[in-house]
Amino acid sequence: MIPAPPLVEICLDSVESAVAAQLGGAGRVELCAGLAEGGTTPSAGLIAAVRTAISLPLHVLIRPRGGDFAYDPAELDVMLRDIAIARERGADGIVTGALTPQGAVDEAKMRTLIAAARPLRVAFHRAIDYASDPLAAVDAALRLGVDLVLSSGGAAGALAGADMLRSMRERAEGGRVDDGRELVVMAGGGINPDNVAQVVARSGVRAVHSRAARTVDGPMRVRRSGIRLGTAGPDADFTRTVADAGVVAALVAAVAGGA
Repeated sequence: MIPAPPLVEICLDSVESAVAAQLGGAGRVELCAGLAEGGTTPSAGLIAAVRTAISLPLHVLIRPRGGDFAYDPAELDVMLRDIAIARERGADGIVTGALTPQGAVDEAKMRTLIAAARPLRVAFHRAIDYASDPLAAVDAALRLGVDLVLSSGGAAGALAGADMLRSMRERAEGGRVDDGRELVVMAGGGINPDNVAQVVARSGVRAVHSRAARTVDGPMRVRRSGIRLGTAGPDADFTRTVADAGVVAALVAAVAGGA
C-alpha cells in the first residue's frame, strides 16, 4: 500500500486565514493569537467563529504569554481555564507545552493539562526545541501519552533540523512499538512550498506545519506617523499576515508530489 502524503497543518490567527486554509486543501489548522511573539491563546470568540467557519480539525494553542515555557501556578490556572473554553467552543485538540527551568519537559504540569484536555488530542508545541535534550523530551512525550510533537529539530528551521527530526521520529516510532501508543512528529519552522519536499524526504515526518501566508495591506487610509503600538517595524500597524489559499494549495501539492 502506498502511504498517504504527510498531513499539512496551517498555523493562523483569523477567520479569513482559516477559510483560506480550508480552500487550499489543508488537513488541519492550529489557531493562535499573538503570532508575532510565537503564538498565544486565541480568544473564546475567535475559537467559536473559526469553528463555525470551517469543517477542518481545529487545534487551539494554549500558551498564556510569550517568552519561555516555565509556568508558575497562576499561569497554569489560566491554561486550564483556556482549555475548558477551547473544549466548549468546539476544538478538536489543544497545542501546549511546559518545561522546567532546567530545560526538561515538566511532566507534572503536562499531566494536569492533558487530563483537562482529554478526550481532545494533545500536541506538544515547539517548546520541545528549547529542551536541553530533544530526544529525552520525545521520551517524556511518550510517557505522557501526547499525540503529536511539533518541532524544527531544535534548529532555526525544519530544513536545517531535518536530521534531528528524523532521529525524533525514529525515537517516537520506537516507543510506539513498545507500548502501542502513537506519537506523530510534525515538522515546523520556515516550511514553504519550495522546501517542504526536501524536509519530508530527509526527516520522514508524517505531518508538516506552516503559516503559508502573505502580507496584505490594511484598509486604513489615514495613517498617523510617529505612533507605534507594538515593537515591529513602522508599517506593522497597517499590514496583516494572512494564510493564502494559493500558497496552501502549492504546499499541499508539493507534499503530495514528494511523498
